[in-house]
Amino acid sequence: MTSTEREKLIQQYADGPRRLGEAFAKVPAAARQWRPAPGEWSAHEVICHCADSETTSYSRIRYVLAEKDPLIVGYDQEEWARRFDYHALPIEPALAAVASVRLLTTTLLRTLPAEAWSRKGRHTEMEEYSAEKWLEIYAEHLEGHAQQIENNLAAWRKTQR
Repeated sequence: MTSTEREKLIQQYADGPRRLGEAFAKVPAAARQWRPAPGEWSAHEVICHCADSETTSYSRIRYVLAEKDPLIVGYDQEEWARRFDYHALPIEPALAAVASVRLLTTTLLRTLPAEAWSRKGRHTEMEEYSAEKWLEIYAEHLEGHAQQIENNLAAWRKTQR
């Protein structure tokens, strides 16, 4: 990955909370806990998942950058959504958690020397887990969930006709 490609991904990563928040703000209160199908998440659940995922990713990149041969442990996101009853959790702290960890991590990413990006760890769910791989995953993460929320909203609106 070139430094230009990396900076573009870091900017996408930095823009993620704004994009996620804008998508969620468009969802009327009546649609926030609506699920488009059994087993799919509501917009509210998506936000709570993002808070859990982003706080987990905050630790993951730090382990990769600072530890010798770190083991990054995966988790069952569906089980977390059920066990933690995402619909019972408040949205504002979840959005704040996402914004906070992204802001602090963006600052870290922009100060890393070039050699830091080649650091690697092991992940329980994939073969290689490097700092660059982490960036590729999480630069896209909130954009993907913003689109999911927008798709949920479009599907909900069709049920209101």
